[in-house]
Amino acid sequence: MWKGAFDALTRAGAEVVQYALDGRISYWQLWFKWLWKRNKRQGVELPTYSESDILFAASQDIVLKALHHKVDWVLVIAGTYVHPEGLAMLRRAGIKLAVILTESPYSDIQEIGITRLANVVWSNERASVPIFSQYGECHYWQHAMDPERHGTEATGADDAVPAHDVVFVGTGFEERIAALEAVDWTGIDFGLYGSWTLLGSRHPLRKHLRAGVIDNRATAALYRKAKIGLNLHRTSVGWGRNVEHIKLVAESMNPRCYELAACGRFFVSDYRAEVAEVFGGLVPTFSTPTELEALIRRYLADDEARMNIAERLPACVAEHTFDNRIKNLLAVLDGERNM
Repeated sequence: MWKGAFDALTRAGAEVVQYALDGRISYWQLWFKWLWKRNKRQGVELPTYSESDILFAASQDIVLKALHHKVDWVLVIAGTYVHPEGLAMLRRAGIKLAVILTESPYSDIQEIGITRLANVVWSNERASVPIFSQYGECHYWQHAMDPERHGTEATGADDAVPAHDVVFVGTGFEERIAALEAVDWTGIDFGLYGSWTLLGSRHPLRKHLRAGVIDNRATAALYRKAKIGLNLHRTSVGWGRNVEHIKLVAESMNPRCYELAACGRFFVSDYRAEVAEVFGGLVPTFSTPTELEALIRRYLADDEARMNIAERLPACVAEHTFDNRIKNLLAVLDGERNM
């Protein structure tokens, strides 16, 4: 998402200075590990470093970089890996802070803390907006697609990927594993991609696992070449087995829905209110694995119906671009600056 937002900000004429938090986290992880081992070899006993130490070190220079470049705003995407003190220092320095919260409703408690520190936030889950609005100014950030990455025209990447009957690209949360393992995939070429480390070595879904994490170009190519795309929304609050699951009735659909539609791919999805609102009745939804299997087998057997729907999907998301989302975001920031 950050790439789509960054490119849209640039196209809108904003001068953007990046702060690569992910690289800084990796650097400080290595540095703390090296320092701890060196001190241990020298017989110096120090407390073991913590995740908080790493995140603080990675976040501490945000305020320095913002002051150096005399920015109008610091825009943080996600925010859950920025140390709270890094955000607090920005506010103490008088620097305006905006955050796009991308982990709603899975990390709402943590994101409430971020909302308290920011001038304005956006949440990617519209059902979470009333919650955050109790603690600060909050708007809805509806997900989007990037026409440069997701489109109906084949690219060189299409030649490098197989054509599946059904394809899913995503992370193997336990609820997704439970749904997919309950489907009888006999006679169906099901391609599974992404991080599925919770699968046991002999789990039946392993025979469908084709590759690990792949980039956006390969993902879009897989979507274009598949007969059916599959979307499953996450419910896990954390990662792992037997984790807590969200209690909020989520309404917003994930980026995968926009991307599948932009690629002109017929797909089926579990239900969220926004799926029906954006696509009308064009995207069949399911609630159980039995319903999912029935939909897949029905539309694999009906090429005409599947292709007729697929042709109509790109128009449904044509206006749901990062350019339009950033246009609205900049309007809010300009209004805040002039207050």
